[in-house]
Amino acid sequence: MATAAIDRVEIPAKARPARADWIACAVIALAVFVIRSPWIGDSNADIDEQLYSLIGNAMLEGQLPFVDLWDRKPFGLFALFAGAHAIGGPGPEAYQVLAALFTAAGAIMIYVLARTLVDRATAAGAGLLYAMLMTTYGSHSGNSEGFFVPLMIAMALLVRDPAHPKAVARALLSMLIGGLALQIKYTAVPQCLFFGLWALWGQFRRGASPARLVQLAAAFGALGLLPTVMVGASYALAGHWDAFLFANFTSFFDREASDAGRLYSDLALFLMPLAALAVGGLYAALRMGTLRDAKTYLFIALWLLASLATVFLPSTVYRYYFAAAVPATVLFALPLLDRRGPARFAPLALVLAGSFYILYLPRQYEQSAEQRAAMDRLTSAIAPHVDGEDACLWIYDGPTSLYRLTGSCLPTRFIYPDHLNNALERHALGIVQEGEVARLLATRPPVIVTADTEFTPQNEDAGALVKEALAAGYREIANETLHEREIRAWKRID
Repeated sequence: MATAAIDRVEIPAKARPARADWIACAVIALAVFVIRSPWIGDSNADIDEQLYSLIGNAMLEGQLPFVDLWDRKPFGLFALFAGAHAIGGPGPEAYQVLAALFTAAGAIMIYVLARTLVDRATAAGAGLLYAMLMTTYGSHSGNSEGFFVPLMIAMALLVRDPAHPKAVARALLSMLIGGLALQIKYTAVPQCLFFGLWALWGQFRRGASPARLVQLAAAFGALGLLPTVMVGASYALAGHWDAFLFANFTSFFDREASDAGRLYSDLALFLMPLAALAVGGLYAALRMGTLRDAKTYLFIALWLLASLATVFLPSTVYRYYFAAAVPATVLFALPLLDRRGPARFAPLALVLAGSFYILYLPRQYEQSAEQRAAMDRLTSAIAPHVDGEDACLWIYDGPTSLYRLTGSCLPTRFIYPDHLNNALERHALGIVQEGEVARLLATRPPVIVTADTEFTPQNEDAGALVKEALAAGYREIANETLHEREIRAWKRID
């Protein structure tokens, strides 16, 4: 009974940086690498990251994003991949280890934030839950969410307590971190705005004058925009302002929205685990008497709303976008998971066990091994027919990493397959999709890669051009199943 009474006394984590905290953080970091280990070294672990890796490697050879190789993600994301490859080599391990380090940092910061509401054991469980849910929601390898979401947690950690004696300095640092996050993915904007408004509200409550609040708001905005302004200025000085402006901003609005809308049935089903955690946390806070700090919980609730705005900001929402809502959801669920509640360890144990069951690492290892073997066979079939000079592979649909694996040159600046086959991109590239497809086919690529199952609504006119060319002058040399899609390699008939 004495032990239980002592355990219920709220002692700020800052006041006792005990050895147990260091041990908990070490265990969390180790668990992150164990959870993500099935995919480290897998060049086809996910889709978009293969483009980021390709552009990152190209940057080390002097090529520029938006100019030499096109995409609409911010420059900072490609710079991260370039830095990872500069240190760790051209393979996927480089960015996957970097992403794991970001995830470990995020999980540890979740632990620190959770300690303001719960005991050490529950906080450690929250850190582990964050790591597992980020993996479950698509940030298991090198997705952009895996890099910018930990920066959102860092912002939350800095601005959570407006009464902190260094609240203004911490808020200014937070805004700069937010600016860096925007250079990884612009959809972080709603969360950055929320953190800025929370910091301003805190200063207002502490008696700051209207003039002081205006000054702070201007400083917050300037720091948040600084990284993007610096990148834009660099492109302008190099004579590439139009390319930067179009890729980073104009094309975003030119992209068509999916007919499915922002929330469709399959997506809603995928949202259920996060929704169940949030509802359970709110119920426990209101009905079970486990809420320890109402002000911090309000901050987390508002952060959760801002993170959902990040998820649903784009006109087309994909499942992995929900990773942006993971940290706030885990913290919002703490009143349910708190082992000092009436159910003790049961809720936390059940949630962790369920998350582990969904991941089930032995199955992930098996599937990853199968994917790697299939990629090896595709690479072996394609590599003899392409080179790094002028015999360029063209991937109309399929894994972008095949360009690096086969040693092929790049046949177009629109190197991401989705940009030329996705009907939603028809008016968002600054070119005519069918025109670029026709130009590429006219170069008579030695090998073309296609997929039998599409990820997105397809440009049927572009697809018809490819089918006609394959029927007239190509034969199939490889056929592999990758992530439940049939990927085919076609060799030109000389």
